[in-house]
Amino acid sequence: TETKMAALVLLVLFGTAMSSMQPQDPELNSAWNAWKNSHARQYREDEEGYRRKVWEDNLRFIEQHNLEHSQGNHSYTLGMNHFGDLTQQEFNELMTGFSPDESLENTPVSNWTISLRRSPREVDWRNKGYVTKVKNQGACGSCWAFSAVGALEGQHFRKTGKLVSLSEQNLVDCTKNIKYINFGCRGGLMDRAFKYIKDNKGIASDKSYPYTAKDNGGCRYKPGQKAASCRGFKWVPRKNEKALRDAVAVVGPISVALDAGRRTFQFYRSGIYYDRKCSKTINHAVVAVGYGVSLFKSAYRRPTEFWILKNSWGRQWGDKGYIRLARNYGNHCGIANYAVYPIV
Repeated sequence: TETKMAALVLLVLFGTAMSSMQPQDPELNSAWNAWKNSHARQYREDEEGYRRKVWEDNLRFIEQHNLEHSQGNHSYTLGMNHFGDLTQQEFNELMTGFSPDESLENTPVSNWTISLRRSPREVDWRNKGYVTKVKNQGACGSCWAFSAVGALEGQHFRKTGKLVSLSEQNLVDCTKNIKYINFGCRGGLMDRAFKYIKDNKGIASDKSYPYTAKDNGGCRYKPGQKAASCRGFKWVPRKNEKALRDAVAVVGPISVALDAGRRTFQFYRSGIYYDRKCSKTINHAVVAVGYGVSLFKSAYRRPTEFWILKNSWGRQWGDKGYIRLARNYGNHCGIANYAVYPIV
């Protein structure tokens, strides 16, 4: 029957995937069980073998990279985390959700007035009270909503002196329509989120409109939930790291996007991230909350200037949820391709 044929095809595909990886290492049994317990993983009997092999393959990749780091070949380290049982392709499909609008590429950015002759050597808005705790988007491609909210939380604090955690779910549910053309858990753009907040005359707090990591369907915002607002947004000149630096120094946290598709990004742990193969095709939104210069001088030519980026993959990822990305290294990973902030 057709059902049996389909099942047979699936078994063949599964067997092919299994055979392409090395056999399980029995010495890793306890480490695998500890990782599963730590991240509350439970698998079907027919799935666990495959997930175990993906995890082992990722573990070998991490250990090889860190060995090379110890020999001075990398400026950052990797570490096993809650993405350990995902292939690079699965990780990208699940955890990135920035959908760039190609029409923006050639749109001129006018009225840019921020230009510092001498900018501060380092800026970290976390130390000034502008940044809420690291959040977790879960298995939903809503990074754009977390990025937009992160920038607005900072501007709301600048204006009111109050740090309020705002609602990503409000944006996921209420910009998924023909007017704003975002796609909920399947991606979106921060400028469209800011346009909605302006038109809506507000956004709810996370407390009154909590995050579910799902496309819940209808918009459930009520005017009484208003916790912050904006009157528009402003673009930072594209592909211009100096303009982005000046914006971060003067304005505060800025919504940005980058290429987060590398396996090295999936398992980033510490140091200044610089991967030669990182492209400028941006697919993931984060918040630039500062920048700095490392005191560490390598014998090799390694990046010492960096951006401080707040991610939305929980504190288990990266350096407690943050990453330092190479700065002034040719717009690394496309970090200056799309930068925007709300006007409050």
